Amino acid sequence: MIPVSTQWVLDAAGEPGRTAIKAVYMILCPKIPSKGTGFLLENGCIITNEHVIRSCNADEVIARSPFNEMITFSKILTDEQRDLAILTPSKQLDGGLVLNPGVELAVGTVVSTWGFPLGYNGPSPLLSVGYLAGFINYSTNSKSIKHLVVNGAFNPGNSGGPLFKSNDNKIIGIVVSKHAPISKYHESALEALAKNQSGVVFTATDENGNVKHFVESQIVADLLFYFRNLTQVMIGEAIYVSGLIELLNENGLHIPYSK
Repeated sequence: MIPVSTQWVLDAAGEPGRTAIKAVYMILCPKIPSKGTGFLLENGCIITNEHVIRSCNADEVIARSPFNEMITFSKILTDEQRDLAILTPSKQLDGGLVLNPGVELAVGTVVSTWGFPLGYNGPSPLLSVGYLAGFINYSTNSKSIKHLVVNGAFNPGNSGGPLFKSNDNKIIGIVVSKHAPISKYHESALEALAKNQSGVVFTATDENGNVKHFVESQIVADLLFYFRNLTQVMIGEAIYVSGLIELLNENGLHIPYSK
């Protein structure tokens, strides 16, 4: 049975949007805990960011579809340099999206993504729209990784989501990060608070029933990190689709190109 809110979004999204919505999944790894977005390719793989499932084994990752179906995985391939992960579902999934590496990308182009930003846990992904603002290159060892800079609301939880030209459902990028500026001084101060173990020790149980021990400075750091993550920032980045194509090629996987 289709959740009511998912049906409403499908009815209002138009044909390209409906195809995208059906292929976008919430990615969960309860042991971290972590939450992100992933998308199904026509070749049967689900793609997300490596940092969304970092330190998780295949049997520890779950994907939830817009129809509330829970998907498990038999295999994970990760690339930390590109920040990409290829997940192999335990069963064959129908549908999926294609890649569009040949599309012309002009600064000012309207782009969009569907995903599950932090604080939202509904079954259907949410739409975020912005503009292509520029490009940036990252060099790591022998790799040159092209990122698309987007003037749009990318937030924690959107990581791993597919990026499209507006009103299209062919993938041009993979959402990877948002810009939330912080000085080195304040970043090191937060890290010091988080690592400090001196003081009165408190005990609490999280939403998964895990018992945690912490001191006052650590809970302050957790709260500050949490509220920083909630900050709406209108500049984000997406990995250009060529990086995903290279990774699929390296692992001998079929690449579903745009026709």
